[in-house]
Amino acid sequence: MPTMNAAEHLLGESALARHGARTALVCGDEVLGYRELAEQVARAAGALRSLGVRPGERVLLLLRDTPGFAAAWLGTVRAGTVAIGLNSKLTEADYRHMMTDSEARLLIADDALLPVLGSLGAELAREQRLVAGAAWRDALRRAPPLAGFHDAQPQDPAFWLYSSGTTGRPKGIVHSHRDVLPVGQAQREVFGLGAGDRIFATSKLFFAYSLENGLLGPLALGATAILHPDWADLEQIESVVARQRPSAVFSVPTFYRRLLALSPERLAPFRGVRRYVSAGERLPESVYAGWRAATGCEILSLYGMSETFCVIMATPPGAAGGQRSGRPLAGVELRLLTSDGREAGAGESGELWLRHPALSSGYANRPEATRAQFRDGWFCTRDLFMRDAHGNYSHQGRSDELLKIAGQWVQPGELEEAVNGLEAVAEAACVAAPDADGFERLALFVAARGADADVALAAAAQACERKLPRHKRPKWILPIEALPRTATGKVQRFKLRELLERERGAKD
Repeated sequence: MPTMNAAEHLLGESALARHGARTALVCGDEVLGYRELAEQVARAAGALRSLGVRPGERVLLLLRDTPGFAAAWLGTVRAGTVAIGLNSKLTEADYRHMMTDSEARLLIADDALLPVLGSLGAELAREQRLVAGAAWRDALRRAPPLAGFHDAQPQDPAFWLYSSGTTGRPKGIVHSHRDVLPVGQAQREVFGLGAGDRIFATSKLFFAYSLENGLLGPLALGATAILHPDWADLEQIESVVARQRPSAVFSVPTFYRRLLALSPERLAPFRGVRRYVSAGERLPESVYAGWRAATGCEILSLYGMSETFCVIMATPPGAAGGQRSGRPLAGVELRLLTSDGREAGAGESGELWLRHPALSSGYANRPEATRAQFRDGWFCTRDLFMRDAHGNYSHQGRSDELLKIAGQWVQPGELEEAVNGLEAVAEAACVAAPDADGFERLALFVAARGADADVALAAAAQACERKLPRHKRPKWILPIEALPRTATGKVQRFKLRELLERERGAKD
């Protein structure tokens, strides 16, 4: 069977023959051409080999979004090892789980991000499994570049993406070298982007959305990826767009909503962008209409997930709207199945099953979860969609209890577990409800153990702050005398939503 290395597909000699003279990456004042990037990737691969990392072993990357991340990620893949980018806003318990779950040989980290590891950092350093800051730079400087690309089989693991599963613990999603072949397809075929375009994604590169559309997709096209090192705030996004003048911006609905608060003068640079794309959660109609009025540009939508890594469906120009809808890309097969297992008709909601060229081989160390969702080459997304008579799909929500908040899955039980057991809290339940702008947000209802509700609410707020990453913390923490339950003891969450709507309506 012919060998294939994902890094070679993007930066091998045939790719460099087409794009070698172009700019690959821009990050602030740093500009890197395709050949320069290829050289740094070879050096990163050589550094890993010098550190004793063998093909097939996992390497965790806790790095800021700089050319250094791109070189380390691609260098890991070039060496035949498995790259795993880490979210820098998780808890120490999450990092411990991922280190154990992946059996990672090394964790490479930026000095600025070491504090998030807590005591785990010192433990890994003692075990010589942590390479941070100066040590990584020294390895890059001393090691000879790795000649050639590791001869991997197309189905060999190249990278993992970590996501939260139904238990709330990060779940490793395994992707192979061949899964990079479709990268950039939606950018090229739907959004009309190509060589020489400048592409900026506001999300971080450890997300599948940004890894494809903010780095690997642009490289496959011969475009320029505009990187921003840290979690971006409003002013930083404004500055990047004004300075770098991207052709396309890939972001999330919450960012578009926040940008709409800028004055017309500050929004002026955004009118020069040719394509805007949104993903991660449903785009409220008010945000779509407001953006079009403010900039003259429509926001196109795409739908994808970590299990496919690459885009599944996207809205072509002129067909966008506030609902997250789209059409499947070439090579993607979709089925909508109703709760009784039959094919859903036009205008009928059904659970989405798909076949995709970049579909994961399954969840690492989770055979039961893999069997539950990966069947005979098909994957059950557990997302509900509706298809209209023209073949456009609209997202209708989830078929399970998981909630998508700010583009990331959250299990309500995680919030409840964070506060249940507190001395001041008798019981708690979490539900999702739209905020004033139509975005789904979390509400945590807390019943006090005793008469002092304020003490229970304060204790719950402190526990959420201490135990949960920011995107999993509730927007509202509300008192309740007792949770509404059915005769069998199940919490009636719909009553909690109704209560929240009444309370918010009374305040309005």
